[in-house]
Amino acid sequence: MNLFYHLGLWLYRLIARLIAPFYLKAAHFNRGHTGLIAHIKSRIDRNAPIVWFHCASLGEFEQGRPVMEAYRNQAPTHKILLTFFSPSGYEIKKQDPIADWIFYLPLDTCRNVRRFLDAVQPHKAIFIKYEFWYNYLKALKKRGIPTYIVSANFWAAQPFFAWYGAFFRRMLRTFTLLFVQNPESKALLNRIGFAHVVVAGDTRFDRVWTRAQSACSLPVVDAFLHNQGSEVGFGQGVCVAGSSWPKDESLLWQALKAHPSLKLILVPHEVDAGHIDRIMEQFADFCPLKYSQFSAAEIIPTASRVLVVDQIGLLSLLYRYGSMAYVGGGFEQGIHNILEAAAYGVPVVFGPNHKKFNEALDLIRLGGAHSVRTGQELASCVGRWITDAQVRREEGDICLRYVKEHTGATQIVLQQL
Repeated sequence: MNLFYHLGLWLYRLIARLIAPFYLKAAHFNRGHTGLIAHIKSRIDRNAPIVWFHCASLGEFEQGRPVMEAYRNQAPTHKILLTFFSPSGYEIKKQDPIADWIFYLPLDTCRNVRRFLDAVQPHKAIFIKYEFWYNYLKALKKRGIPTYIVSANFWAAQPFFAWYGAFFRRMLRTFTLLFVQNPESKALLNRIGFAHVVVAGDTRFDRVWTRAQSACSLPVVDAFLHNQGSEVGFGQGVCVAGSSWPKDESLLWQALKAHPSLKLILVPHEVDAGHIDRIMEQFADFCPLKYSQFSAAEIIPTASRVLVVDQIGLLSLLYRYGSMAYVGGGFEQGIHNILEAAAYGVPVVFGPNHKKFNEALDLIRLGGAHSVRTGQELASCVGRWITDAQVRREEGDICLRYVKEHTGATQIVLQQL
């Protein structure tokens, strides 16, 4: 298995190089890894203890941020090093003041790991959610560096629990503590002999709750929802659709067609020019507007029912404008973060691929969220929320209570760290 792991790393690097001329993320990845170790060595200052946080991408960063902020407050003399695997995390957050240094994670080869750890010499290492890198974990354990994983979530189908899972279980043994989201994860780990497990919950709840309490207004969105002659007022019949993919957008188009009073704030998962142009053409019947093209001072056409947000980083602020939320990804590998919407007390709807997300299963069971497979099902769900304000409020309140009741994971983690 070790041989296959290293072969997989080599193939990943080769493929990234081959597709870089045609795929922007691969180009960013290649550029970011060129001379990376030397760049890290030139920047790192070891005059204070360094705590290393690693996130796969942007979603894991938001999950880890409350821990980073709390750690910074608790140990202000320590330095924070943050690494990303994905360009979509690094390129957006590379200037974030949360950390003293932010880099790509050097690829998990034995040589890279040795050079990286020699340069950084971390006091602690904290991985967020799903990051299991064999050579890094093995080396951290060998060097006696306390290593943790935060907000991890486990289920029975993972290779850790399979008959062939010895290689993967070796990675779990390297952690000083595993902070898991729920008792089910702990029970699975206990069953295969792991006792160093703490049920802390999901730090995303702390993050989305804090952001929702301090959300600010966006003048362009205010203008869009208040444009003269609009049939829809602020927060009434407004759907905020976050992290949408093409299949999601097809369903949303059908919901708009079925409900002439509905307005849509659409935040695509990919905001490249080609995707945005395709969306503008697809929603042409509803006079779509691009967020980047307008200022609040401009007169927005009264016929406009769709605002396409073609900028990164606004979604968590936009959910406050909705009377309902659609979260994309449910027709792809899995839904995106529904807690960002739920924290504003709005009912949530998403596609069928949500089985690995505890918050989705919980909110469906409680009645605050719904899963749909077709445009007709989405239109029916939206229609109920438009016509029955009491139902909409009740389901939104379920979401709000659920988020509030699940805050506190960050404090549990910090007490142990």
